[in-house]
Amino acid sequence: MLYIVLAVLMIALDQAVKYWAFTSLQAQQTIPLIENVFHLTYIENRGAAFSMFAQFDSRWIFVTLAVVISIVIGVALYKGWMQNALGRWSLVMVAAGAIGNAIDRVIRGFVVDLFDFRLIHFPVFNVADIFICVGAVLFVIYFLFQHKDEGQTDASQSKSPECDRHE
Repeated sequence: MLYIVLAVLMIALDQAVKYWAFTSLQAQQTIPLIENVFHLTYIENRGAAFSMFAQFDSRWIFVTLAVVISIVIGVALYKGWMQNALGRWSLVMVAAGAIGNAIDRVIRGFVVDLFDFRLIHFPVFNVADIFICVGAVLFVIYFLFQHKDEGQTDASQSKSPECDRHE
């Protein structure tokens, strides 16, 4: 239940920031916070991550994908496939970001992006994108370093008593 509440709060934060950008930032187009380094810039992203596939109306493909991903994540969390909080948090963040961007696609037909790192010419992104990227990185860390397959134990526990006698 805690993860659902926190996912809803993450989605609400994402939507609040996008609402501000849509209602206030759109008129100004850009606000330099650090000139030529970091701006808040209103962008309507009609494609996928970083405007990929923007040349055709891919909205419903990405909405469907977000729903499917969120259902799979919900099943994984419900069935306890993630063995610790890091694994669960990674999935909650990905789901919250996917749902946040899907809401934009359904309501507006595009995703509102606003964080604009100009120093490195990075694509403009939003809060949901941050959740997805951070969640994905956390998932990789979890899977590489913390996830154990069924029956797998720590190396210290799998050592046989016979090995101890020869050390």
